[in-house]
Amino acid sequence: MRRWELTGLVATLLLVLALPFYLWQSWRRPVRRPEPAPTTFVGRQACARCHPREDRAYADSDHAHAMAKATAETVLGDFNDATFTIHGVTSRFFRRDGKFFVHTRGVGGKMADFEVTHTFGWTPLQQYLVPFPGGRLQCLPLAWDVKQKKWFHLYPEENFSPDDWRYWTNRAQTWNSMCADCHSTNFRKGYDFVKDVYHSRYGEINVSCEACHGPGSRHVAWATTMQPLDSDDGLVVHTGRMTAREQVELCAFCHSRRTSLGDYRHGRHLLDNMIPRLLDEGLYFADGQIQDEVYVYNSFLQSKMFARGVRCSDCHDIHSLKLRHKGNRICLQCHQGDVYDRYQHHFHRQAGDPRGKPLRAADGRIRFAVGTGALCVECHMPGRVYMGNDYRPDHSLRVPRPALNRELNTPDACLRCHVDKDHQWSVACTTRWYGEKRPAHYGTVLARGRRGEPGARDGLLRLVDNSLYPLVVRATALELLGQYQGSGVRARFKRCLDSDEALLRQTALMTVPPAERVKLAVPLLSDPVKAVRIAAARNLTLVAPAALDENQRRRHERALAEFQQVLAYSADFADSRMNLGTLYLYQGKEEMAAAAFRKAIAIDRDCYAAYRNLAVLYSRQHKFEPAEEILRRALARRDDLYDLHYSLGLLLAERKEYRPAVAELQKAARGLPNDARVHYNLGLLLQFGRRGPEAEKALARAVALEPGNGRYLEALARLYLAEGKLSRAAEVAARLTAVDPDNRFARQLREYLEKLKK
Repeated sequence: MRRWELTGLVATLLLVLALPFYLWQSWRRPVRRPEPAPTTFVGRQACARCHPREDRAYADSDHAHAMAKATAETVLGDFNDATFTIHGVTSRFFRRDGKFFVHTRGVGGKMADFEVTHTFGWTPLQQYLVPFPGGRLQCLPLAWDVKQKKWFHLYPEENFSPDDWRYWTNRAQTWNSMCADCHSTNFRKGYDFVKDVYHSRYGEINVSCEACHGPGSRHVAWATTMQPLDSDDGLVVHTGRMTAREQVELCAFCHSRRTSLGDYRHGRHLLDNMIPRLLDEGLYFADGQIQDEVYVYNSFLQSKMFARGVRCSDCHDIHSLKLRHKGNRICLQCHQGDVYDRYQHHFHRQAGDPRGKPLRAADGRIRFAVGTGALCVECHMPGRVYMGNDYRPDHSLRVPRPALNRELNTPDACLRCHVDKDHQWSVACTTRWYGEKRPAHYGTVLARGRRGEPGARDGLLRLVDNSLYPLVVRATALELLGQYQGSGVRARFKRCLDSDEALLRQTALMTVPPAERVKLAVPLLSDPVKAVRIAAARNLTLVAPAALDENQRRRHERALAEFQQVLAYSADFADSRMNLGTLYLYQGKEEMAAAAFRKAIAIDRDCYAAYRNLAVLYSRQHKFEPAEEILRRALARRDDLYDLHYSLGLLLAERKEYRPAVAELQKAARGLPNDARVHYNLGLLLQFGRRGPEAEKALARAVALEPGNGRYLEALARLYLAEGKLSRAAEVAARLTAVDPDNRFARQLREYLEKLKK
């Protein structure tokens, strides 16, 4: 055979053998598709073309009326020279050149005319927004009662002074930071924290389609190409495919008390956008009932409904926001009417029974009729009035527990209507109807934890461990557990750092022991959830940079940069400005830190932590007079700030002004009886002033509070030695040796006492 024929045959054979391998590799290689165009917001009209039914339902919803430009059609209040007087100030509402104005007390308490440019809300009240310098819109404290058609004050019992943070021209009432991200669509705050001005903008003025569904440009493009319906529809948030938890968390950003981590981004983990407040004292009663204005999210998380997979849209139409059914029918979607919608369950006459006489509720605002107890919501969703006339039901959907309410001093659902009765009456009734046996309730444990009772520790541990309890209850128990010591407590925090729940990881990072910060916090610097990463970064600011290796420092710097961005975003709040100052201190930027602390005080004169931090910084810089001045300025406002009395006492001691220093530390000790540091430093100062009996009492108190603290034991032993109380000195030295076997002073004291015996 000729050579060229043989060569061709071999080449053909190789090609045939290689072809399957080539095809297999091609099949394995992922197909490169073009990157999709970034999604953008297209507006309600683009959605309405294909979804007219949903658009009609939405048109008259509270979301549609969340905010609007002030026009004759949108303004509901009386601006025809109407007047309203409160706190000695008469405000007048009028129109001029087709615009809306109010003549009222403004900046510095001076009367002036203010133009109303926007309405805010629709029912049961409507607020009004006034433009101010720096891009701000401020919320008037005077609102229109839509039902009673009259003007009223949102804070009738409070007469805020013009320099109070809550006064209407100040930051507590700034639309850009307090309201806009939940009342508008695609809101971008645009706060310049250096210049202290806003460049805020939004896609749509109200809560429109894309506020929930996400930017719709890709979905509109998909809808216009007539692709098969099983292809990617381009939705960022596909509500039709959501689990119950995903839908509830979609609503949570607005329907919760929370700390925002930046402008809202659709399709992210909830804790990438916000950190929800827990069942904190002052916001919730100990049993989890609503107290302050907390909206809905954490309440619903506590409910058995949420645990069983019930979601917002099971009760509310997601476009009109109206209830799907009236009366008890809304509950009878799931609950059997022949069991629950009958007298033998609720023991009340049906609503509208002519025998029932009307009674006024305790707050004097809402009227109930005897017999409304036949309505499920009156017993299982007892509400409270916020913003003057806005009645909001508690969405924890709890079973009434009068005995628990009596024990914890929390609201009793029965006594909302039966205002002429007491706890004993409601306990007797429910016991007669339903029996005495009731399961244990987490409220009892949380109440004891709030008081810091030693016996609450084990109960809190059980709450944290039991995944059958609501997540927010477990996280709250974990936060309260941080005030306790012991190996069991440390073990729970370590376990929660590995939890699948980001809220538990984030909460656990708040109380990582100093000795274990590097070991436990560093791995979470790369957590997939933003709130956890920044909590880890914040935790590690208390660790010397030398304790981290090069790789750990780089990861810390990245997470710390995220944390700094969050603080800059919300630096129009005093707390964020103060935390920014603390971060500057960590970075060695003392002048920037001092400026941040001063700005925090300027934003909110009651941000007392900023006073203390600024005084400590001045003291570190040996600027003792400014440090003393800032502390005395805070104490002139509130004399019960005992931690500031403590700081002032230490400052005066450093300046060798011992007599006033002792007086300040004594005030601190009376106000902080369980703070061992205060008693320790007071004892040292009293000993220096040769006031032995008082010093002994203070140091003994410090040791009693922290019996394992070697410094406190050594100070007490030295005092006994100086006072010639050798037997007591020996006793304390023995305790010191048990705590710290290598303690040099304890060893020398034992040797000295042995020589005396010889």
